[in-house]
Amino acid sequence: MKILLDSMGGDNAPDANIRGAVNAINKIKAEVILIGKEEVIRAKIKEFYGKEMEEISDRLKIRNATETIEMEDTPTVAIKHKKDSSMVVGFKMLKENEGDVFISAGNSGALLTGATLLVGRIKGIDRPALAGILPAYKSQLLLIDAGSNTNCKPINLLQFAQMSSIYLRNTFQIESPAIGLLNIGTEETKGNELVRESYQLLKEKAEELNINFVGNVEGRDAFSGKIDAIVADGFTGNVFLKTTEGLGKFVKKSLTESFTKNLLAKIFSIPALPAIKRFSKTMDYKSYGGALFLGVKKPVVKAHGSSDALLFEYTLIQAEKFVKNKAVDKMIEEFEKEPKDKI
Repeated sequence: MKILLDSMGGDNAPDANIRGAVNAINKIKAEVILIGKEEVIRAKIKEFYGKEMEEISDRLKIRNATETIEMEDTPTVAIKHKKDSSMVVGFKMLKENEGDVFISAGNSGALLTGATLLVGRIKGIDRPALAGILPAYKSQLLLIDAGSNTNCKPINLLQFAQMSSIYLRNTFQIESPAIGLLNIGTEETKGNELVRESYQLLKEKAEELNINFVGNVEGRDAFSGKIDAIVADGFTGNVFLKTTEGLGKFVKKSLTESFTKNLLAKIFSIPALPAIKRFSKTMDYKSYGGALFLGVKKPVVKAHGSSDALLFEYTLIQAEKFVKNKAVDKMIEEFEKEPKDKI
């Protein structure tokens, strides 16, 4: 198995990308191919570890790419004109079976455009969507769309629900995943036009498409452990995602400061340390890795733009599992057997 990593994408590239790959290489069995400016990657490895890349692992490789797609680049223009960028080279390698999964923390719009134009959509899917995993009470929550489609139609949200159902059944062995529609209230008359129309479409098509649609879900109930996936347009989903991450950081920081405020607080916190560590681990979004682009013919994973070395490490471990679980193959199989008049 070969994991393709865009070494030049993300706020902390290439340092975090390279460190994450080196940290992960002995925790996975796959070969990792670092895509980017070879002289830069080799120099960084020498600087960080005092040795050549080949001395670290024979499963760590480089594919040279001379250009970089920046965060401010226009997605379509960048994909079409920066043909030797680390992102475009990665997509081409994935399409030509030179790798099994592609990871990037770069420009989200360019990643969606490249995945759609260069790798291709699964037949029957209008728009691929980012599916991110978040912690929930004694379980986990799939958020789709986590930020790739800011403007959606009801048919898109219906397909997001269908893709998440297939994904959770086949990858996480959840027999009948509960799918909710993110809204400001639980009543079917609540929300804007998109959400109201999507609710009616989901209600009408859920049984035909084998979707266990549980109705509207408010943000405060999303982490109850009773919902397996929550569906939203990419704009709303991304705001929800980043608010959740920010709240997690706030809670962890506040707890740490409370227990280290003075000597007495430190002493009384000692018995609670194991529970605090377990809570911190549960709240740490980094351990959940990146988000898989559901709806693309081959596995494409979007890592957080602000990913550090630890998050890249977890994302590489997660990507290997995506390939092993045949998440995309099963999505193609399930979607292509659906009668076209159902959607």
